[in-house]
Amino acid sequence: MSLHWFSSAVTVSTSQAGVRFQVSNTEAATAELMKWTKRGPHWNRAVRVCMASLADQATPQEVRRCFRLAAKEEGVLLPE
Repeated sequence: MSLHWFSSAVTVSTSQAGVRFQVSNTEAATAELMKWTKRGPHWNRAVRVCMASLADQATPQEVRRCFRLAAKEEGVLLPE
């Protein structure tokens, strides 16, 4: 199985103090989304787009855009 890569990576903070994570593919974005607690409208959209991308029905760049909005909504988005 190949990963669905996007460019450039989205940098998010993690639950560990001072640790950041660079998300650069659909699979990593999906895993990270499952850790978050707020799960607002941007989170819901990002999850749907991730699933669509895994089924080759959305592009990795769409995942990046939606994941970035969800990260901002969650309060974990870090500057690029």
